[in-house]
Amino acid sequence: MTAPGQFGVNGVQAERHWPPLTLAEAKRVLAFFSITAVPETVLWHGQRPFSATALMRLTDGTMLFLKRHDPRLRDQNALTEEHAFMAHLSRHDLPVTAALTTREQHCALTDHGWVYEVFPPLPGLDLYRDVQSWEPFLCSEHAHTAGGTLARLHLAATDYADPARPDRLLLSNFNAITNPDLEIGLRDWAASQPGLNTALNAEAWQQILRVLEPFHAKLRPLLTEIIPCWGHGDWHPSNQFWTSATPDAEICGIFDFGMSDFTCAAYDLAVAIERTAISWLSSHFAVSWSQLNALLAGYHRVRPLTPQERELVVVFLPLVHVEFALSEVAYYNTLVQDEASARVAYADYLLGHAHWFAGRDGQHLLNWLRETLDAIAACP
Repeated sequence: MTAPGQFGVNGVQAERHWPPLTLAEAKRVLAFFSITAVPETVLWHGQRPFSATALMRLTDGTMLFLKRHDPRLRDQNALTEEHAFMAHLSRHDLPVTAALTTREQHCALTDHGWVYEVFPPLPGLDLYRDVQSWEPFLCSEHAHTAGGTLARLHLAATDYADPARPDRLLLSNFNAITNPDLEIGLRDWAASQPGLNTALNAEAWQQILRVLEPFHAKLRPLLTEIIPCWGHGDWHPSNQFWTSATPDAEICGIFDFGMSDFTCAAYDLAVAIERTAISWLSSHFAVSWSQLNALLAGYHRVRPLTPQERELVVVFLPLVHVEFALSEVAYYNTLVQDEASARVAYADYLLGHAHWFAGRDGQHLLNWLRETLDAIAACP
């Protein structure tokens, strides 16, 4: 099967950064697992970046989902961190499916210089398979459902005791922006991102600080109000399976915890807003107002935010993309040598989104968000 193009920084691109999984590779990898059947067909290649994925049909008619990582991005230790959190959520009745383990009972396999995960197929529909992050839900009802499910995830995470993950590429964390001194926070964190300090000169760092400092100044007084807990880190409908394509569909599967980390509920909800409510890939950044309102209402129905959390959602929103965007600069420059994408991550993603939030439309969204969260909280 010919692999389709890859989702890139500006939409679908022909170039794939990671070679597609092959049938021969799948046969070699699955021999390390307690599986009697062998792969016979590659049914589908995933388009998402940062790894290679494929759905395989085996000789007994069953299917398996295979995922391959570069160990510089996700090694076996990193996947163990993710799977521990996933197992915790599953024990709290969240629809999270465990990976298959190798014959030695490891949740991932290191082989031929790659790291592999194997999952059984999730129930339901991969309804948003062809939808990129920064594109909205299909309807407000789905947004409402997703808000409620994210709230359930945060409730389940309150008693998860594992510490924050070590800083590495492409995590959704806030280690830099929650430092009271933004420059020190960014400088210290940047050392964990291979090649980032080489990619950005002194002028670039000053430009970053100039655009982010006004937002950080509003976060600083609230840092003591943060109640840490783990979050999903990439709450977008493409990381969920759905019971049907109708508006009343429920989420029956949650996956892709590669960006999960020890942050807080307000931050993780702000990430969900940033991923789904603003059409960053379009020629103009339109806000999906009704869907955003539904997402917030769905969340409140399950887990009402405290007044401090409501304000944290607002002040986090212009900052939630900072570490991930900078990490993308390092990733594109260092791991896949794609300087054009690195420039987009810096200029359009990191700076462009921040400039938008500083402008009229972005300020309108932040003011609307504050008022809407308070109005939802006031409803009986």
